[in-house]
Amino acid sequence: MKKSHPIRRVLLASAATVSGIVLLLSLKPASDPAASAQGAAAQGAAAAQESPQGGAAAAGTSTVTGAVAQTQYGVVQVRLTVANGKITKAEAVQAPKGGTSDQKTALSVPKLNQEVVATQSADITSVSGATYTSGGYKKSLQSAIDKMKAAGANTAAPSKSSAAGSGQAAQAKTVTGDVATTEYGPVQVRITVANGKITKAEAVQAPKGGTSDQKTALAIPKLNQEAVAAGSATITSVSGASYTSGGYKQSLQSALDKAGV
Repeated sequence: MKKSHPIRRVLLASAATVSGIVLLLSLKPASDPAASAQGAAAQGAAAAQESPQGGAAAAGTSTVTGAVAQTQYGVVQVRLTVANGKITKAEAVQAPKGGTSDQKTALSVPKLNQEVVATQSADITSVSGATYTSGGYKKSLQSAIDKMKAAGANTAAPSKSSAAGSGQAAQAKTVTGDVATTEYGPVQVRITVANGKITKAEAVQAPKGGTSDQKTALAIPKLNQEAVAAGSATITSVSGASYTSGGYKQSLQSALDKAGV
């Protein structure tokens, strides 16, 4: 038998050893499973920290937009943000613009927004010099509050009607009288009643155009105030606005009849 050469045997043994090492290296995991698991856990914790917190508070905030109110100088539309039953923000998403309307809007809207949050109701004061914008704002605001009530949102507005010391929270209700037709246009009155008393009165329709604008601007605020003060339709007509006053009283009586006052 022919014997193998010693050098050849050494080379064959070395080749087998190298092949074994390469095979072992190829079978070794690319990463440590324990380290991978720890890394995944750390990423999950980081993601949890970045997720939104206080979901209940976020869910308790809602917005409601009132109907568009038409004014002589343009439309007004109010949007409210409500959280935990309170108005936290009021804003006019639409307001008169162009010419002098820009100045009046810039003057009145911020004040009206602030007063809504302060009073928590539509019982706010018109801004002097911006009567039409203020009137449209309040109409759209009342619409937004009505929508909130219909949706079951409890704002602080009805709190004015709470029966002090009676242990019963009597909520205010809003009633709109029938339209009264006058020689210069229709008049329609809406009142808010709480505990059998008028807490607010406003004209949702009134004569407009030409001299009627001046007469309406003169008469309606006075009639509104007197309706609240008198608590009835027995109020004094405004001089120079007899037809508007007559229509106002007629619609006011209709609203009182509907409210059972």
